[in-house]
Amino acid sequence: MRWKRILAVMMAAGMTFSLAACGGGDSGKGGTEGGSEDTELLSYSEIELGKDYTDLEVTISLFNHRTDLESDDYGGVTWKEYLEEFNKMYPGITVDLTTDTNYADDALTHLQSGDYETVMMIPAVDKSDLSQYFMSFGSLSDMEQEINYANSWEYDGQVYGVPSTATAQGIVYNKKVFEEAGITELPKTPDEFIDALKAIKDNTDAIPLYTNYAAGWTMGAWDAYIGGNATGDAAYMNQTLLHTKDPFKDYGDGTHAYAVYKILYDATAEGLIEDDYTTTDWEGCKAMINNGEIGCMVLGSWAFAQMVEAGEHGDDIGYMPFPISVNGTQYALAGGDYAYAINANASDENKTAAMVFIKWMTEESGWCFNEGGYPVDKDGELPAMYSAFDGCTVLSDKVALPGEEDFLNQMNSESELSFNAGGDAKVQRIVESAFTGAETFDDIMADWTTAWNDAQEALGIEVAE
Repeated sequence: MRWKRILAVMMAAGMTFSLAACGGGDSGKGGTEGGSEDTELLSYSEIELGKDYTDLEVTISLFNHRTDLESDDYGGVTWKEYLEEFNKMYPGITVDLTTDTNYADDALTHLQSGDYETVMMIPAVDKSDLSQYFMSFGSLSDMEQEINYANSWEYDGQVYGVPSTATAQGIVYNKKVFEEAGITELPKTPDEFIDALKAIKDNTDAIPLYTNYAAGWTMGAWDAYIGGNATGDAAYMNQTLLHTKDPFKDYGDGTHAYAVYKILYDATAEGLIEDDYTTTDWEGCKAMINNGEIGCMVLGSWAFAQMVEAGEHGDDIGYMPFPISVNGTQYALAGGDYAYAINANASDENKTAAMVFIKWMTEESGWCFNEGGYPVDKDGELPAMYSAFDGCTVLSDKVALPGEEDFLNQMNSESELSFNAGGDAKVQRIVESAFTGAETFDDIMADWTTAWNDAQEALGIEVAE
């Protein structure tokens, strides 16, 4: 079975998160009557998997973005296999699955309709609206004892989302291509990275940097690097950026947002990407990098397992830190990916079944490890794929300051820049401009600065001079 094959490929070594005892007493909650208890008292920490609610018979619905896991051709563990394993422990809970290639937009439409699934991955909603749509898993203090990244979807002391996995932000690459290009050390700065791409172009037949322009959403991956990765500041994304007057200026030292996006501009302008960016193929690129036809792609660590399983050369796939150093130190940002949430309007039985399912996915399924993620479960292992991160300082984004929880969403909307919220069009603009010469990079950054400053003024957000 694929489970053992996946684990063999990605067997972890060494580093794990600190352990914490999982909650849940020997309450023996079972039978359908378990779902009728007061849902105000039901919390993630109370459920003991394999003992509680094992006789519950109910059907719940799950809406998510992982269309690839529905295919029998997917090289990793499929949704069908996860659900079959879940039903060995909970045979009476049926999970009706719906996946969507346009999930970010369609999930919002589902919520706005008022008729949405029992379990969803949380889309880009204001945190102040979380309780309107979703039920709480428990208090932040309790959930921090159960899972990592508990504060990802916390509001007013309650946790409304459990990350399906956690990702580190780096670059997936083909180790054999890098070796054939004569690259003996992984690049740590933007200049070193561009030099590496040039070496790949000069010494191999591989595409140095594959943009995945045509897929759209893949371009939004570049946004994930402008916070802790590029600044060394865990507070930057949710606290500092909002109040910064000129966040897109050239700091002159290869750091901050300017340096992140300029890598893409320079690589495109110097012909270090695919010949025709409009015809990139997201599904096809997985086999291409596996076969050595691509040097690297800027994607979160969630992509690693997909590239490994896309062909016969999985051992050639590596994952490296993003090439920016702050005062000589590289930083890697790790944080929660899409988070499971439970429909606040679901029946008590459905809420109970949903809570059980999410806890099983987090603690028993092996999802994080199989997908190459940082563990959400406190007892989870870290895959060996992160060996290249050994010299990095790993950060997690600090939460927004009290009273500012929705500022980033508001700024994203008002400025139309949508950082980490589906802002792929603005990143596509970088590729288009660099390829055609229609705009300089500094022109684009100046335009973004104007949009950002106008949004700050419109929203009355204080700006630090």
